[in-house]
Amino acid sequence: MFRVSKERGTTMGAHAEVKHYEETQEKIWTRDFILICLANFFIFFGFQMTLPTLPLFVKELGGSDQLIGVIVGIFTFSALIFRPYAGHALETRGRQFVYMVGLGIFVVSIGSFAFAASIAFLLIMRVVQGVGWGLSTTATGTIATDIIPANRRGEGLGYFGLSGNIALAFGPGLGLALVGKISFTTLFLICAALGFVAFLLSSKVRYKKVEQTTEKVVAPRFDIFEKTAIPPSILLLFITFTFGGIATFLPLHAIERGVEGIEAYFLIYAAFLFISRTFAGKIYDKKGHLFVFLPGTVMILIAMILLAWLPSTSILLVAAGLYGFGFGSVQPALQAWAVESAAANRKGMANATFFSFFDLGIGIGALLFGQIAFLFNYGTIYAVGAASILVSMIIYVFLVIRAKKMAAVS
Repeated sequence: MFRVSKERGTTMGAHAEVKHYEETQEKIWTRDFILICLANFFIFFGFQMTLPTLPLFVKELGGSDQLIGVIVGIFTFSALIFRPYAGHALETRGRQFVYMVGLGIFVVSIGSFAFAASIAFLLIMRVVQGVGWGLSTTATGTIATDIIPANRRGEGLGYFGLSGNIALAFGPGLGLALVGKISFTTLFLICAALGFVAFLLSSKVRYKKVEQTTEKVVAPRFDIFEKTAIPPSILLLFITFTFGGIATFLPLHAIERGVEGIEAYFLIYAAFLFISRTFAGKIYDKKGHLFVFLPGTVMILIAMILLAWLPSTSILLVAAGLYGFGFGSVQPALQAWAVESAAANRKGMANATFFSFFDLGIGIGALLFGQIAFLFNYGTIYAVGAASILVSMIIYVFLVIRAKKMAAVS
């Protein structure tokens, strides 16, 4: 009895050693992963520097508040339209082609802002910028998915997202600081130069080759989404719906309530986003989305309720931390869920679907919240945002219950 147990223990120990060896071999921080993270950082850094400064530029060109809304919003919908094309092209033309073309368009469009002398020209180039953004961000998410080991996808996408989060933490503040010291022309050329650095780094990445097949694949006539990615993407839509209210109206809401510290809000938000991404992905990989989604959305829900209330700076900063921690946990988990459910030749389309719903939530939220602010007040925006998070949670519970019933039947 003792001998059998000992042999079994030896065998189990050997299996454990093999498993440990395999896990240590599947590294996340490879050469290509570091390069794609750096490229993502530089392109996001240049983009984030333009976010708070572009409305000021529109004002300098003589644009109204309504035109600012149109110029800011049209970018999102332009990116949304081109994401399905990007998803198909990733599988047929290859990752590198889509990514480099998208980056090239994006860099040229930002550089063109430096020479914009009219609102009409700026509006056209914002549409072009949206095309480049839609192509490049859809591609980079798919490239990162290819590089990250499958059994560490949640963790890896969390780390990958940090490259954009660090840019978010420092880009807007640096842009506003520079605008008071240099011209808009110089600022936009600096942003274009950052994008060019991303372009150079991306040229060194080793990309997954397009898989050739002898079988003729007939795509559905209305093939603009990957159906397996729709459930997590719908959940994301109701969450990113709240973005428009925060990015556009929170400064005005804080002024109306006499609350200071709006600059610190975005720094704390980015800091907690950073913290959550360092471990939330690991929880997803080990335990699944159930242990990430509900805790994360509860934090976002509380943050929206606090913003609707907003009596003081301390409450504003607590809301920043909760929102950053919650979204930093939920977003990479939903993306990993969307991608891993898709077939091998549909990973690009899954990422396109995921980011299309991301854009759609932001776009719809920005438009709707503008009307809410006009008809009611800024506080109502965040109450509606809290309701949107509740809807996302209800849909999630329904999806989990349905999945359990289907598993029981099968």
